[in-house]
Amino acid sequence: MHYSIDVLVLADVLAALAAALVISFAATPAVKALAFKVGAIDVPKDDRRMHDHPIPLLGGLAVFFGFLISVLIFAKIDVQIRGMLLGCVVIIAAGIIDDITPLKWWAKLLFQFAAAFIAVFHGIRIEVFSNPNFFSQNEWLMLGYLSIPITVIWIVAVTNSVNYIDGLDGLSVGVSAISSLAMLVVSLLVAEGNVAVIMAALAGACIGFLPYNMNPAKIFAGDTGALLLGYVLSTMSVIGLFKVYAVFSFFVPLLVLAIPLFDFVFAFVRRVVKGQNPMKGDKGHLHHRLINLGLNQKQAVSVLYSVSTAFGIVAVIIASTGRMKALLFLIAFAAMGLISAFVYKGSQKKNGNGNGNECPACPKQENCPNEKEENK
Repeated sequence: MHYSIDVLVLADVLAALAAALVISFAATPAVKALAFKVGAIDVPKDDRRMHDHPIPLLGGLAVFFGFLISVLIFAKIDVQIRGMLLGCVVIIAAGIIDDITPLKWWAKLLFQFAAAFIAVFHGIRIEVFSNPNFFSQNEWLMLGYLSIPITVIWIVAVTNSVNYIDGLDGLSVGVSAISSLAMLVVSLLVAEGNVAVIMAALAGACIGFLPYNMNPAKIFAGDTGALLLGYVLSTMSVIGLFKVYAVFSFFVPLLVLAIPLFDFVFAFVRRVVKGQNPMKGDKGHLHHRLINLGLNQKQAVSVLYSVSTAFGIVAVIIASTGRMKALLFLIAFAAMGLISAFVYKGSQKKNGNGNGNECPACPKQENCPNEKEENK
């Protein structure tokens, strides 16, 4: 299959990425000062924090400014994109409130459902996708009325999944940048130019913020950033990736978002099995288990960056060629399973008691400094 990329679209993509990067980078110091003024500060008042001095939150506002301005300048604002942007406003409001005065988990969930319904009622719906059962004679699955609940669940799940991995400096923003770039390339390959421009804006906004957010972080994205990134990735994946381009296109968004989705599902199931509140934070996330293996923050983040990049490359391959798609998909997820099993078993051995909840910084199993927020 031959693909051609419009030169004008590529120019818009590069311009959107550069503009978002510059705006996000330039806006971060101002947002940092604002965070101190309004009291959006993560104060290390107990042993749960890895940092030893107050660090401002609200960094997601800088990402939002870069993303929004770039989209308004370079993207075509149709009904779906307008719905996505309106939903972003709701998500940003929830994040700002939570960064200043922490919300209950159910209150944050209500905001997320509200934003998801705004997107759905602006036409952002998973209505048709390729059949994941490659033994079936039906290539496509038509969802009908089920498209509404399925899309809402998808948006809320992905939004939360990015929030769940926001546990180490630079992790959620970096993984989101990688996912955005993968979605950008796929969008270019399948001639979704407007989606590519929007993903370029998100990637640029993330990259512009990363110098302030990498370990040791000068500012945290906070829920303002993590929820925003998850929401944009989830809605844009529906607009740009859940399409009937080819068999196995269903797997493309799953691969692009593999790291946050896997961690979210694993955490949710683990907590339910233990009879715990699935929205109540614990110390069993992928990044915690890497820390338990003896890696430092930078090493753990690098490992997850690498795995996320690998899955993104597989997603691009699946979207660009009709060959061996099922095999690639199975190999990718088998690799993820093996890596996860290694991390899980290794962290259990490191802990000694097999509960997967300890880390080197908290030998007494309390006040883990690696979990910055309760509901993750």
